[in-house]
Amino acid sequence: MSNRFYTPFDIETYTASRKVDYRTPFQVDRDRIIHAHAFRKLQSKTQVFLSGEYDFYRTRLTHSMEVAQIGRSICQYLLFRGEPLGPDFHIDSDLVEAVCLAHDLGHPPFGHSGERTLQELMLPWGGFEGNAQTLHLLTETMFQNLSGTRGMLPSRALLDGVLKYKKLFGEFDEPPRNHFLYDPQEKVRDYVFGGRSIPKEFHVGEKLNAFKSVECQIMDWADDAAYSLNDIVDGVRAGFLTFERMEAWAAGEEMDAEKQQCLDQLFQAIRGDRLEIVMAQKVGSFITACRLKERSNFMSDLTHRYRYELVVAPKAEREAAFYKKLANDIIFESPQLQQMEHKARKVLFELWNSCWNNYVDRGSRVINILPPHVGRLIDREQEAPAKARRICDWLAGLTDGTIVRTHRRLFDPEFGSLRDLS
Repeated sequence: MSNRFYTPFDIETYTASRKVDYRTPFQVDRDRIIHAHAFRKLQSKTQVFLSGEYDFYRTRLTHSMEVAQIGRSICQYLLFRGEPLGPDFHIDSDLVEAVCLAHDLGHPPFGHSGERTLQELMLPWGGFEGNAQTLHLLTETMFQNLSGTRGMLPSRALLDGVLKYKKLFGEFDEPPRNHFLYDPQEKVRDYVFGGRSIPKEFHVGEKLNAFKSVECQIMDWADDAAYSLNDIVDGVRAGFLTFERMEAWAAGEEMDAEKQQCLDQLFQAIRGDRLEIVMAQKVGSFITACRLKERSNFMSDLTHRYRYELVVAPKAEREAAFYKKLANDIIFESPQLQQMEHKARKVLFELWNSCWNNYVDRGSRVINILPPHVGRLIDREQEAPAKARRICDWLAGLTDGTIVRTHRRLFDPEFGSLRDLS
C-alpha cells in the first residue's frame, strides 16, 4: 500500500539518483547507515562513561539503537491513535529509524568532552558541531576514497530528519560554540528546503534552529527519552548516583511536589532492585505522551513533514528535564568525568598540533603521522580552513581506543605498537 504522507519531493536523493530495488527509499537509507563504517565505530565511542571500561555501560551504538526503537514505537503509537494518520497516510517508521540510527554518527571520541575540545580547536576555522558533522558524513565523507569524497546519496527526508539545527555558523552575531551548521552546508540546507527562501523572521534568535521536520522532532524526543532515563540507570550501576549524593543534590534544588515524586520513585526503584524495569516503563509512558498537531509555515504546503508537528505532554517533558539535570549535575560534573575532560583536551590538542605542524604549517622536519589517504586529502586542499576541516574529520572519526593508542604511539616512548595504524 502506498503512503500518501510522502511525495517525490521527500524521496528525492541528494546529488544523484539511486538504483531502484525491492526496498523503499527509506529502507535503503536505513540499510546504508547500518552497514557504514562510521556506524560501526559508535560501538567504541563514549556515551557517558569511557567505552570499554565495563561491558554493561551504554556506548554511542547501543544508545543509537535504543533511540531507534523508541522512535519506531512513537511512529506506531501515533498510527494506532488514528486521525489524522491511517494505513495509507502515516509517518514512515523506517525513515525515523534511519534518522535515529544516524543522529550521533558525527560525534567524536570522548563523548561531550571531545566535542567541546574540537569546538574550541575549530572555532577559528568554521567551528565543530556534532550534528553538523553527522550531516557532513551523510553528504560528503561516508564513502570517502582516494579519488575524493562522496556521501551516501541520502533522501531529502533523511537529511532533514538529522537537521536538529539549521542556522549557519556565520549567521550568528558572535561565533557560536554549538547548535549550528557549517557555512559550506548552506547548499544542503537549500536542498532540504527545495530552494525556498527562509523568511526573515526565522533568522531572529533560535527560531530557525527550532524549525524541524516531524521526523526530526520524533528523533529529538526519542533521544531525550533514552538518555534522560538510561543515563540514570548507568549512573546508579556505576556508583555515581548514590542515595547520599542524590539527597545532597536535592537539598540544593527547588523541589516541588512533582520533582519530589520523581526522586521518591527513583529511590524506591533502587531499593527494590527494580530500576531497569521502572525506567523501561517510563520509556513507554514517554512514547504515549506524544500527539500530532497541524501547523502552518513556509514549507507546510510542500511536504506533510512540515504540515504536522510532534507535541509532547508537558508532564513528560518536565520529568525528562528533571532526570537530565540530576544526571548532569552529579555525573557529568563529577571529578571522574572532569578528569576525562582534561584527558580529552590533552590528547586532542596534542594530536591536532602534530597534524597541523606536519601537514599545514610545515617546518623543516616533516613526518607522515596520518594514514596516507588522509594526508593526501589535506594536501589537496588549498586553504587553511579546508585543511583544518580534514584534520578535524580524521580526529572526529577516531574511536576512544584508537585515539588513545595513536596518542601513545606519538608521545609515549615506551609504547611502540604497530597495530591499528589506520
